[in-house]
Amino acid sequence: MSTDKTKATAETIWMDGKLLPWNDAQVHVLTHGLHYGLGIFEGIRAYRTQSDRLAVFRLQDHMRRFIESAHICQLAMPYRQEQLEAACLELLRAQSTTLKDMVYVRPVAFMGDGAMGLAAVNQTRVAIAAWPWGSYLGAEGLSKGIRAKVSSFNRLHVNTAMSKAKVNGHYVNSIFAKRDAVLSGFDESIFLDTQGYVAEASAENIFVVDRHGTVKTPPLSLPILDGITRDSALQILRNDMGCKVEEVAFTRDELYIAQEVFITGTAAEITPIREVDGRQIGPGTVGPKAKELQERYFKAVRGYYPHYEAWLSYV
Repeated sequence: MSTDKTKATAETIWMDGKLLPWNDAQVHVLTHGLHYGLGIFEGIRAYRTQSDRLAVFRLQDHMRRFIESAHICQLAMPYRQEQLEAACLELLRAQSTTLKDMVYVRPVAFMGDGAMGLAAVNQTRVAIAAWPWGSYLGAEGLSKGIRAKVSSFNRLHVNTAMSKAKVNGHYVNSIFAKRDAVLSGFDESIFLDTQGYVAEASAENIFVVDRHGTVKTPPLSLPILDGITRDSALQILRNDMGCKVEEVAFTRDELYIAQEVFITGTAAEITPIREVDGRQIGPGTVGPKAKELQERYFKAVRGYYPHYEAWLSYV
């Protein structure tokens, strides 16, 4: 059973345009985002590359989505995308002696303190933190696969929440599903949408491989996040592995009879699922496509492929 006990800690945080000691990056207890959940965030990783340099993976794409999330939420963003990218690199350079590999970077923006109430509009606070964080679902999960449970909670309807924005408050839905799965003895939860189609995991996109070898993943027309790792996986599967890939809706029983199931996400990377709802997936081990995708993905993030060099922003 996988539980996340990683303590986030480092030396410095970038906050509202300045580098601050970790313990000095604080907000007031009446911060609006704390009470009402109006905030947006990103999860980004930086890896030690084959040239022995730390590089942030797809920084521009993450910060573009960060800006877009703020725009969707009508949260005023006081910084341009290129300023946020520069701040991220500045933060990592300031901690270059302690943050060496498998670094997790967390930009967050939220409505600050001032007026209260749902109609309040206060100053937007922006912070970026970075700390060492290994595989979200564990090294064993990467190598052997995890056990998942279809959640009794649905992914939020498109007219209930805006799924293309990475909104802080949306993740209460994910917390409910994740905790229910873990307390039931599973590692991860899988959401269905309100129509009953497979949507995504609690914080990851999901893929299946059918008996014909076709790779399927839910389309972006469903209420799922447009995942950066999802997009990376799609490019590798199509361009490097020559797989037939379909972005198509499918039901939970297709999970049960799939030859392979795996999830993708910045924190989870490429994690195979060996069991869903007590049903073994394929042979119950990491499938060949998931294994090859893992290998190629980890080479891409570490700078082994010149054709994916544009994905890396070197510190």
